[in-house]
Formats: sequence, structure tokens, C-alpha cells
Amino acid sequence: MATGQIILAFILALAFVLITIIKFNMHPFFSLLLGGLLMGVISGIGLLEISAGLAAGFGSTMAGIGILIISGVILGELLHASGCMEEIANLFIQKLGIENTPLAMNLTGYLVSIPVFFDAAFVILVNLAKSLSQKGKIPFVSLVTALSVGLITTHAMVIPTPGPTAVAGTMGANVGWFIFYGIITSLIGSVTGGVIYGRFLGKTAEFKDNFAQDFKEAEAVADQNSGNNVKKPSGETGILLILLPILFILVGTIVTMFLEKGTMMHTIFGFIGDKNVALITAVLISYAVLKDSLKKDLNEMTSSATSQAGAILAITGAGGAFGSIITLSGIGEVIVEGLSSMTSSTGAGTVVILAAFMISALLRIAQGSTTVALVTTSAIFAPIVTGLAGTSPVLVGLAICAGGLGFSLPNDSGFWVVNRFSNFTTQQTLKVWTVGGSVSGLAALLAVVILSFLSGVLPGLM
Repeated sequence: MATGQIILAFILALAFVLITIIKFNMHPFFSLLLGGLLMGVISGIGLLEISAGLAAGFGSTMAGIGILIISGVILGELLHASGCMEEIANLFIQKLGIENTPLAMNLTGYLVSIPVFFDAAFVILVNLAKSLSQKGKIPFVSLVTALSVGLITTHAMVIPTPGPTAVAGTMGANVGWFIFYGIITSLIGSVTGGVIYGRFLGKTAEFKDNFAQDFKEAEAVADQNSGNNVKKPSGETGILLILLPILFILVGTIVTMFLEKGTMMHTIFGFIGDKNVALITAVLISYAVLKDSLKKDLNEMTSSATSQAGAILAITGAGGAFGSIITLSGIGEVIVEGLSSMTSSTGAGTVVILAAFMISALLRIAQGSTTVALVTTSAIFAPIVTGLAGTSPVLVGLAICAGGLGFSLPNDSGFWVVNRFSNFTTQQTLKVWTVGGSVSGLAALLAVVILSFLSGVLPGLM
């Protein structure tokens, strides 16, 4: 296939995906699959090979992340319904003091968003932010910025949330190291965009004396959605349950480094650290611990969670199918050859990291969804990382996640959740949500670039 033909096929396919989602409001499931078909035909791949490639890409993606996403959503549903979120926030505020309330809200959002969807978490916790703003005379904007940026940062960067889970799977990155370095880089982004930038906004003339107002509509929706019982688990319990699967995966990843392959201990810790086993185990333990705080049994909670997970699985699976056709077209090799001719392998790695961030950010700007941006961009870059020596799938994957973190515009549903339940104007929402998330994404990218210079020293990056 001619190089020009492959590049043209890629550009037209990507344009098709964006136009059908933005202009014609087509569901990303169909848009990504049809985009894959279009790219396959234009690039000259055989028709039977296209159909087989779509099915193989969808299937391999589901094999890698299907159980993980469903289990993560179930865990989030358990923590949501039990009232853990508010108790975690109260614990942080108690430990850090009222003067550090923005940091407490940021850490709460950061932790809670690992298993709980952004919309539900924000609607519930924004009322706590309102109360703390009134009591402590803290600018409401500082608390909302801290909370919303904390929530979106882990949503975009920390497994087992769907986006980063799909990125790690598509890039072929080790999940344990992806989580480890994802936590480091995302915490830097979250505190920078949420706490530091939020405090800056709170000192500006527009927001300085703007304490929380009485948002009855937000309170009514939060009360309706919370589903909490009188008996709530402690904040410490909630934090432990959120971190439990992450700890399982990290322990398995690190311990197996020092054990000989094939030994019984290596097998046991490899099993414990398997991402699917870790999530399933965490779900069962969480239900046993939270059972007395839940109104529904595990079957009902699972039914509710799987209905939410369906759309995510459809999008990520279709993204895998699209990525399979991208790989078959050979465009990865074309880009790798171009990068290799321009710079050294080390320099090429940095270029790929920056390019991955920019393309992810552009896709986020264009169509609004973080998950779609991450899934699509990882499909583009997976063959590039495979073919280019000295490029870390973990770091490129985290750059993709950072790119999909910020730059939220009114085409993103999260924009209007923040706008509505914070009672901000559109212009204020842009300053709080769009700029705050973008600052977080850029700070996380800077951390990723710094890590890239240490990739020869630090474990798990090559």
C-alpha cells in the first residue's frame, strides 16, 4: 500500500468519526466501527480481512478490560449507595483542618472518582462543599474547583476507571506500573489544577466574597440519588475499600519482580495481582463489609451497575475494533519511520508523548467525551509504541490520559453538571471547570515528561 493512501485513509476515517459524533450525534459505538470499515476500504485492506479485524479487535479489547470495567462499576455502586463518599470527605476535613478544606475536597474527589462515576459523585459532594463554604467562609469556587478537578483527574488517569483501563489494555502496558505511575502523575495534576488554581480563583475579585448559596435543586437531586441509610460506614473503611484492588495489583506486580518465574509463590502473587481477580475480590469484600449500610442486595446492585457499564463497554470495544484496522493498515510503521528518521529513539519517545497528549486533547475538545478521546487516541498510538524502540507504553498511555483530562467545553456533559449544580454562569464554568482541568492535565503531562527522562533508571517504564 502506498504511504499517501494510508495517511489519506487515516485522516478521512478520523474525520468521519468526529463529524458523525459531533454533527449527526451518532453513538460512538457505530461511529468507531464505521470509521474502521472506511479506513480499511480506503487503505486497501481486503474486505474479509477488515471484517475479521473488527471482530478480533473488539474481542481482544473485551478480553482485556471487560471484567475490569464491570467490576469497577459495581464497586462504585456499592460505595455510592452505602454513603461512603460523604464520610471520606468528613474524615479528610477532620484530619486536615478547616483551613485546608480545599485540599480535603480535592483528595475526596480524587479517591471517590476511582470507582464512582463523575456525575453522581459531584452531585452528592457539591452540597458538602456548599455547607463548608458557608460555615468556614471559604470561597465556594475554591471548593468546587478542588472537588471537580479531583474527580475528573482520576476519572481520566487512574485504573479501574474505564478510560485509563482501556488505554492500558490497548497500549499493552503493565497494569500495575500503569496504576503506580498514574497515581503519581495524576496527584500532581489534581493538586495543581484543583487546589492551587482553585485558591487563586478564590482570591480574584469575581469570586473572592462569593460564598455558597442555597441550591435547593442540587440538594433535592443529591438526596434522591444518594440512597444512604442511617448507618454509614466510616471514612477509613471507604478509603480502604477503594484502595483495596489497587493494593492487590501493586503488591502482585512488585513482589513478582523478585520471585523466580514458575515457582509456587510467583504463581500465587501473580494470581493475587491479576487485575480481574483483584477487582472481583474487592467487590465481594466490599459487599460483605457494607452489607448493613445497603438497601439492596448484591444481585440488585450488580444489575444496576451492569446497565451503566453497557455503554462504556460498547464504546471501548468499538475503539478496539477501530484500532485493529489502524494496525492492519500499517500507518503505525509509516509514522515510526518518519520519527526514526527525524530524531534519536530517546528524542522520538518524548515526541510521541507530546503528540499523544495533543491528539487526545484535540479529540476531547472536538467531541467532549474523555473516554472516547482516550480510546481513540490509544488505538492510534498502540502500533507506534510497538514499533518505536525506547518508547514506554506506560508513559505514552499516561500522556494520552492527561490529554483527555482537561479542555472540557459545552459539548461535554460534565461541563453542564458543574454549571447546573454549582449555579455558575457559563463563563464562570469555563474558568473553574475547563481551565482547572486543563491546568491539571498540563501538570500531569509535565510529570510524565520528567519521568521519561528517568525511564532508564525507574522500574516498569520500558
